[in-house]
Amino acid sequence: MSETVLPLGGAKVDGLVTVEEMALGMISLRGALESEAIATAVTELAGAAMPAPLKASAQGDRALLWMSPDELLIVLPRAEAPQAAHDLAGRPSGEHALVADVSDARAVFALRGDDARLRETLAKLTPADLSPGACPSGTVRRTRLAQIPGAIWLSEPGTARVLCFRSVARYAFDLLATAAAPDAPVGVY
Repeated sequence: MSETVLPLGGAKVDGLVTVEEMALGMISLRGALESEAIATAVTELAGAAMPAPLKASAQGDRALLWMSPDELLIVLPRAEAPQAAHDLAGRPSGEHALVADVSDARAVFALRGDDARLRETLAKLTPADLSPGACPSGTVRRTRLAQIPGAIWLSEPGTARVLCFRSVARYAFDLLATAAAPDAPVGVY
């Protein structure tokens, strides 16, 4: 397997929160998520339960993210993604499902720090309500980040992942870096 090449070479900035580019294995699965065969296949792969709408279910370095009524994003170690996608494509038998390794098509940024500052940093860029009551830990939101589509996964208090297309990685990182600038606190949360 070839070595993973991050879009921005591992860009990182420290401010109100730390923003750091990271590598994740990501498999997109589109199909009837209510299907027992699909649920069995993905939960065995991830070792995590099927997530509820707008939620993620994680077990160690693997997770299932609910992206839409017919789409899951399976997160796993980057090196395992190609083989896992190949294996998953052969399952579930008798069910229509589209499986694609999207690891190289996406950029991922980890945000870490104080939970309130993390939420404020993200809230500067998206119309989504990121208050703890509306968006508790474990939530996944597809939204806009300024002018680009993206997804926010609030994996645990003080930790979030921002996913976007690889082609806009620089723009997304620059947005996040500006929003996390040390002299830019808002004080909302």
